[in-house]
Amino acid sequence: MKTHKLILKNDKENDIMFIIACLVKFCNHARDQAEQCAIIAHNNDRCDIKSGDIMEMLELQTELSEMGVITEIEEYESSLY
Repeated sequence: MKTHKLILKNDKENDIMFIIACLVKFCNHARDQAEQCAIIAHNNDRCDIKSGDIMEMLELQTELSEMGVITEIEEYESSLY
């Protein structure tokens, strides 16, 4: 069940091409999807990149964090009720 979402935060340290490569590798995004997410995060300071259960999101967050990619996990509002 998808209860949480992983959010890519805007990051001034990593190159956009590096972010795209990480999204393709770890999130299984298509290149176009990864590029759109990276641009949205750059322009809006954040972009939802994946959703799933909390354990899946924690594992993915750890992998991206090890690469220096900044993310956060949020609970879906509908899950709070």
